[in-house]
Amino acid sequence: MELFNQIIVKAMPLIPKPIIRRVAMKYIAGYELKDAIRVTQEFMTQGGWTTIDVLGEFVDNKKMAIAATEESSKVIDAIYKNKLITYLSIKPTSQGLGIDFDFAYENIKKLVAKALSKGLWIRIDMENSPYTDKTLDLYRKLRADGFENVGIVLQAYMRRSIDDVKSLVDLKPSIRLCKGIYREAESIAYQGKEEVRDNYKKLFNLIVENDMYIGIATHDEPLINYAEEYIAKSNLAKEKYEFQMLLGVREQKRDELLGNGHHLRIYVPYGEDWYGYSTRRLKENPNMAGHIFKAMFSSK
Repeated sequence: MELFNQIIVKAMPLIPKPIIRRVAMKYIAGYELKDAIRVTQEFMTQGGWTTIDVLGEFVDNKKMAIAATEESSKVIDAIYKNKLITYLSIKPTSQGLGIDFDFAYENIKKLVAKALSKGLWIRIDMENSPYTDKTLDLYRKLRADGFENVGIVLQAYMRRSIDDVKSLVDLKPSIRLCKGIYREAESIAYQGKEEVRDNYKKLFNLIVENDMYIGIATHDEPLINYAEEYIAKSNLAKEKYEFQMLLGVREQKRDELLGNGHHLRIYVPYGEDWYGYSTRRLKENPNMAGHIFKAMFSSK
């Protein structure tokens, strides 16, 4: 079965987009902001939190980047207006980081300043390795300019992440710690499942022991168990951590963590640019390939 799933995943570029979309809609709120608002409000009734993401990345022209910034600004307005327990997550390349650092910084600063004026918060996502230094530079520059309503993301499969955490200790950032999903060379990223898990645990310990807020962003059972055991053993205050999961993934475990009294946030993406995001999710979780196969032979 595992080999079959891998074959389906590798064949995804040949599968018609409508079939991928049928499966992908499990992972995104919808095409419009109102869809993300609805999903957030529904999850709030269960005691959960969200973060809203406007789909789109690796923008290569300023017009598209400005449009992405304007859409992200609408998200901030919607969060404030609807009193949502959520925040905006932004991908720096959607704001123009691949075009020009200063241009992207001004776009992102505009969003962070607007959020601050409304008492809201923003997280800057981490993308693939060509943008790691620039993304950390963006974060440091925002903090140097007096913005504290902003967090960062680090990836456990990157060999450099331990040093990155150490370099940020003085700023006491809020860090979302994920495993990492982009394809990276072995020279800069751990490739083995256990290697990544071991580094995740080291990073988790380093972040928590240096009194930084941690978003435990993983669906990996051993890592969730490790975090829960650490939290119980150390009596880590609920104000110092939260679990984070993707929309549509391991919903039973999500509900279990909420039931155990943990704060839990789901990542709620929306927008027309759903294909790249969804195919990465499916490649990360080949077991979902069976759903693609069923969709290929379903008329519904």
